[in-house]
Amino acid sequence: MNGHIDLYGVYVPTLLLLLLGAYVVKSLLHSVLVRVGFYRFVWHPPLFNLALYLMVLGALFTLVPGL
Repeated sequence: MNGHIDLYGVYVPTLLLLLLGAYVVKSLLHSVLVRVGFYRFVWHPPLFNLALYLMVLGALFTLVPGL
């Protein structure tokens, strides 16, 4: 099966794992940006968070071979 990972007999879509990984990385970046004070310069923080999530997801998608 292409695009699936076998976890102890359960096939999990690779995209699901990438979505979860991107969420974790985005959460870490968000906490760092809050501590630095970057959000004082952001016009619309929820829109910025969505864009940051999509950029991290795109980066993970290109880094994982075989998709």
